[in-house]
Amino acid sequence: MTAGPALDPMLPRPYRIRRVHRETHDTFTFELAPAARGEGCSFAPGQFNMLYVFGMGEVPVSISGDTASSPSLHHTTRAVGTVTRAMQALKRGDTLGVRGPFGSSWPVDEAAGRDVIIIAGGIGLAPLRPALYHLLAQRKKYRRISLLYGARTPQDILYRHELEQWRGQFDLDVHVTVDRGSSEWNGNVGVVTKLIQRAPFDRSSAVALICGPEVMMRFTVMELQKHGLPLERTYLSLERNMKCAVGFCGHCQYGPLFICKDGPVFRGDRVAGLLGRAEI
Repeated sequence: MTAGPALDPMLPRPYRIRRVHRETHDTFTFELAPAARGEGCSFAPGQFNMLYVFGMGEVPVSISGDTASSPSLHHTTRAVGTVTRAMQALKRGDTLGVRGPFGSSWPVDEAAGRDVIIIAGGIGLAPLRPALYHLLAQRKKYRRISLLYGARTPQDILYRHELEQWRGQFDLDVHVTVDRGSSEWNGNVGVVTKLIQRAPFDRSSAVALICGPEVMMRFTVMELQKHGLPLERTYLSLERNMKCAVGFCGHCQYGPLFICKDGPVFRGDRVAGLLGRAEI
């Protein structure tokens, strides 16, 4: 936030819904604008905000827009719980509370001069979209860029119009797959890890940015290792039980880590041993 040094990280700031875009039957994107004149929000790709529905509660949601779009904020959310279902019922002109931004970010600066592979599963494309915007805006700083995206069905694909635009760019390699096809689907069918062999990258220096269900990320890391990409050049975004966003409540403790403070973006060698361990 840009409201000054006295800003309380626990105090939601009012934002109005400027636009609502229905991505799928249960997923939607809000474009938010600050209610207070002159206020804005700057963020790094990969960070998240806490969105508060008045009278219902708040949830952590990754920022899914362009870092250059300030003061607007974009958040893509799936309606899966009490608060997010209440969010789905909101409309243009309604108000949300916003706390943030919080957390670590994708290593877009450190990736300069390297091949970058972006691998997303389901709604995991939303936290990766700001990183892709940044890479494309600074395209000359990077070598080959590949986007590998997997969804459950063709109807669950996010950002369809943008995917079509990105596919048409000569300097971006895009592959999309679905777990279950349909009679109208002429694309790839299968898990997203099968697309890794199609991505051109230099295993001696490439960087992978990964977000999706934990089981998908675990197998993606394993597949990348088979192709010669070490854990220390893979980065994953995790979202487990974040409640306060500042490390007070302890709900998001993940082994020795707190996802809200140490993450949500982690280098692979820090968390690979924890993935898939439900008791943590």
